[in-house]
Amino acid sequence: MMTPLRFEQMYGADWSELEALVDAALGRKSGTTRIRTADSGARLAVLYRRACEHLALARARAYPPYIVDRLERVTATAHQLIYQQHEFGAARITRILAVEFPRSVRRHRGYVAVATATFLVPTIVIALLVYWRPELILSVVSSETAAQFEEMYSSSAESIGRTRNASTDWIMFGYYIRNNIGVAFQCFAGGLFAGLGSLFFLAYNGAFSGALAGYLTERGMSSTFYSFVATHSAFELTAIVLSGAAGLRLGHALLAPGRATRVQALVVAARESAVLIYGVTAMLLVAAAVEAFWSSAQWLPPGLKYSVAAVCWACVLGYLTLQGRRAG
Repeated sequence: MMTPLRFEQMYGADWSELEALVDAALGRKSGTTRIRTADSGARLAVLYRRACEHLALARARAYPPYIVDRLERVTATAHQLIYQQHEFGAARITRILAVEFPRSVRRHRGYVAVATATFLVPTIVIALLVYWRPELILSVVSSETAAQFEEMYSSSAESIGRTRNASTDWIMFGYYIRNNIGVAFQCFAGGLFAGLGSLFFLAYNGAFSGALAGYLTERGMSSTFYSFVATHSAFELTAIVLSGAAGLRLGHALLAPGRATRVQALVVAARESAVLIYGVTAMLLVAAAVEAFWSSAQWLPPGLKYSVAAVCWACVLGYLTLQGRRAG
C-alpha cells in the first residue's frame, strides 16, 4: 500500500495548484485578482474532481489527519465555487442555455450516442413490424387505445392529437408538460439501477413511438400524423434522449466509480448531469407549447409544418453541436 508520504509527494502539486486557483477565484470575486474564466475554471473543475478522489482514498486508508483536513478544506471551497451559485436570475439561466448546456451535451457525447441508438433502433424495428402486420399494435396497446389513436389523428379531427377529455389546447399544453416530464424523469432516474432503467425506458418509449407510427401509417393517416409530430419532436425526442444520456452517466458512475466510493462517484455524476436536466426541462416546455398550439392546428397546411420542422431540427442540432464553443 502507498505510504502517506508517497501519496503526498505524488499528488501534492495538484493540491497546491487547486488551492492557488481557489484563492485566485476568491480574489477575483472580491475584485483584487482577475483570472481567465475559461482556462482557470476548467482546470479548477478537473483538479477538484481529482482532489475528491484523493480525499476518498485518504479516508479509506486512514491517512494522517493533516492530509485529510487539507483535502476536505480545499474540496469544500472548490465545491462552493463550482456548484453553489449564489445567483439564479436571468444572467445565470442565459449562461446555462447559451453555454453550459450544449457544452455538457458534447462532453457526454458517448452517453448521448448510446441513448440515441437505444431509442431509435426499437422505434424503426417496431414501426416496420407493425406496418407489415398491423395486428401487432395490440401487443403494445389495447384495442380501445388503438381506436382512440385513429380518432385523434383522423383528418376530420377538430384538433389533431387531442384526447377526448380535453376541450382546449391549453388543457393539452398542461397534459403534454406532465407527460413529457414524466417520461424524461423515468429515463433519467432509471440510471440509478446501474443504467438498466434508462436503457429500458428509452427502448420502451422508442417501441411505443414506432408502433404508433407504423399503425397510423398503415391506416392511411401518415399525412396527419407526421405533420403533427415533425416540429415538436425536434425538442421532445431530443430531450428524452438527453435525459436517458444523463441517466446512463449515473449508471456508469455506479458501475465504475474509479478510485472514489460509489456514493461519491454518484454525487459527482449527478452534479455533472444537472446541467443536462436544466436544458432538457427547457426543451420539454418548448416542445409542449409547440405540440399544443402549432402541431395540433388543422388549418396549417402540412407543407408549412414540414418546412418549420426542418428549421427546428436544424436549429436544435446546430445549437447542440456549435453553441458555446467560443464562450468564456
